Amino acid sequence: MFSFKKKTPKTTVLLSPATGKCIPLEDVPDEVFSTKMMGDGVAFDLAESTIFAPADGKITFIAETKHAIGMTLTSGIEILIHVGLDTVMLGGEGFDVLVEVGQKVKAGAELLEIDLALMAKHHLQLTTPLIVMANDAITLTPMALEKKVIGGETAVLTL
Repeated sequence: MFSFKKKTPKTTVLLSPATGKCIPLEDVPDEVFSTKMMGDGVAFDLAESTIFAPADGKITFIAETKHAIGMTLTSGIEILIHVGLDTVMLGGEGFDVLVEVGQKVKAGAELLEIDLALMAKHHLQLTTPLIVMANDAITLTPMALEKKVIGGETAVLTL
């Protein structure tokens, strides 16, 4: 009479927020990220200056120093893209934010431009973690570790 189908959890695929090499979060030379204090994820050694939205969602946070952007995905999952490791010391210099808090974006949308020459001048480490904010109920499956990825195009994580 009644058919009760068990709902299959939806899979969310995250695209690379940057062009470069995808690396394990454990390899990030910053304990906050490598020990997964904020959550799990992957990181990127940047090769180009644009940061892209890894999935459809809404911008929920932009650091005052412009080096980090938070999103809530349409699935409800919260993520953080943190550009570089000591870039906060620039106080926003060298970052051109292309979105605003509350803005809805599609996967692959440009979020941020980085002045790579300025970063090099200051000898800053541009390893960029993509963090799925602390949520033990989510299983992350990396898809492109140790591979070259294209920002806004290459799938790097399934959740």
